Amino acid sequence: MTERKPPPATTPLRLVVADDNPVVRAGLTALLSTHADITVVAEATNGHEAQEAARRHRPDAILLDVRMPGMDGITALPHLVRIAPVLMLTYSGESETVREALRRGAVGYLVHGEFTTDELVEAVRDIRSGGPPRLSATAAAAPSLAEANPQLSTTTSNSPERLSQVQPDVGQSSVYRSRFQLSRREAEIMDLIASGMNNQQIAAACFISEKTVKNHINRIFAKLHSTSRAEAAAKWLGTAPGSHPGRS
Repeated sequence: MTERKPPPATTPLRLVVADDNPVVRAGLTALLSTHADITVVAEATNGHEAQEAARRHRPDAILLDVRMPGMDGITALPHLVRIAPVLMLTYSGESETVREALRRGAVGYLVHGEFTTDELVEAVRDIRSGGPPRLSATAAAAPSLAEANPQLSTTTSNSPERLSQVQPDVGQSSVYRSRFQLSRREAEIMDLIASGMNNQQIAAACFISEKTVKNHINRIFAKLHSTSRAEAAAKWLGTAPGSHPGRS
């Protein structure tokens, strides 16, 4: 009798993570690498580095931020999609940016704070299986998306089971804000902290004084039980060990 051989092991899905924020990069790499079927083969801080990493490693997929120095994600996108599928993973939820990313070939668009850890992992796995485009709520709410990608009108789901329900003008989801009991202003400032801005830049962006920024940050750290910007950002993004974005 012929001995049946076991099926070959599935090769892990190989990713390049491109984001200029070191906290976000490290968090995503640590989070995704805990899954046996996913491995991060390279990190990049801008579009140029993402292209170099993609050419060198020939990954199965690329996670790409929008706003990066040197070459941003939207500019790099047409070059990257020739090498591997690209999933946008960013803070930028502007409808024009979403449309342009999808027009240039992105397979999905997720906005930080609008998805859970499990949803991110599932979205990455769907890239290999050829699942429908994944959009977080803000991205899905962008007008005229069907113009940018006709498939989206039939494949995008905004059900509560799949995506956090958010207002388009709020950076983090209302569920996420309530989890940490942050005010809308504190959530806005926490978004900016996690994006890598310093106090002076946050003050300019919010039209408030640096002293006011510091006062907000002190309250934010207390609510997030954090002692540093990196620790607070990791908790806010859901990349801290044991954290689950949007869930209490």
